[in-house]
Amino acid sequence: MDRIRLLLLVDYALVRESLSRQLRLEADFEIVAECGTAVEGLEALGRLSAHVVLLDVDAVGDRAAHFISTARSEGYRGTFLALASQKDAASLLVPLRAGASGIFRKHTSLDSLPRAIRQVAAGEAWLDLEVLQLLAGSTVERENRSLHGLLTKREQEVLQGVLDGLTNKAIATAVGISEGAAKAVLREMFRKAGVRRRGQLVRVALAGSLPAAGS
Repeated sequence: MDRIRLLLLVDYALVRESLSRQLRLEADFEIVAECGTAVEGLEALGRLSAHVVLLDVDAVGDRAAHFISTARSEGYRGTFLALASQKDAASLLVPLRAGASGIFRKHTSLDSLPRAIRQVAAGEAWLDLEVLQLLAGSTVERENRSLHGLLTKREQEVLQGVLDGLTNKAIATAVGISEGAAKAVLREMFRKAGVRRRGQLVRVALAGSLPAAGS
């Protein structure tokens, strides 16, 4: 992929224009559309090719999931990076469950945004440490049956470390195993989840949709 084609869906014109100016400075980015409403965004996706939709959750209100599912049903095959100001985990989970590849908090420095965009464009998830901590707490409170029923106790402990943003070495220390054993547990979790990367495991685990072993 030579250039990453971006569609901006941000309701406030001042913010949208500021983001556009900032992102146009990146040599590998191309802004294909700047939209202020969900209707404009869907119309633009219907006639333009975009790799990443930068989706301002505030612009679509509580219809983020509907926007993502509609875009998918109408043929969009790219990824979504949600911009969010919400502080509660339940709200942050909505776009993730709908298929967004990441959450970028609005109070985060814009310097990190190009990296987040490149990461989701490459098929990875983007969740900063603060979002991970919020969602990890929500995951524990919900005690998702499908997740807990699929993973062993050791795997649950390692997964918690992943959700907390710990390195493999730090996870090994927290769990009381060697770093090599921690990596082996992660590989087994990748197999169960049907993923190949750590970021993908985070997204699947937080969405509470780990498939059954062997599926």
